[in-house]
Amino acid sequence: MKKKKHKETFENPIDPDKISENPHSLEYGHHSGSALIKPEDEGKLKSRALNAMDHQTDMQLGQIYDQMKLLASQAKKLNDRKKISEFIYQAEARFEPFVNHIYHLYQRENKAYLLSLIGPLQWGKSKNNFKFIATVKLLADHTWDVIEKDEHFDFNE
Repeated sequence: MKKKKHKETFENPIDPDKISENPHSLEYGHHSGSALIKPEDEGKLKSRALNAMDHQTDMQLGQIYDQMKLLASQAKKLNDRKKISEFIYQAEARFEPFVNHIYHLYQRENKAYLLSLIGPLQWGKSKNNFKFIATVKLLADHTWDVIEKDEHFDFNE
């Protein structure tokens, strides 16, 4: 005897609006073994992003400020070298100064300035009528670099 197979149709008791054809595309776990997904607090995300942005921009602004201070310092040194050079070029020099050579600036008793090849320790007895101002070096751009100077003397006066 043959038994007749009776095929029953399966009816899902779950509402069809709550069933997904593609559960892998859901934004939440679709079974009990799925990874736990917690919605993030939007305020926390924005706060973290703003803190990171503040930190990063403050760091970059600090770097730019340090670069500006360095450039300002270099500009001041260059301007000082220019003023000193103008001062030295007004002094009497009975020779042509050469680049990368060291010279010495003195003040005479009559307040006139003199650029000399002779260093402060190389003078003989005649030194007493000169006051040492500075030891200078002529640079390639024809400005003067002060190597040593009388601490009481100011080139800007």
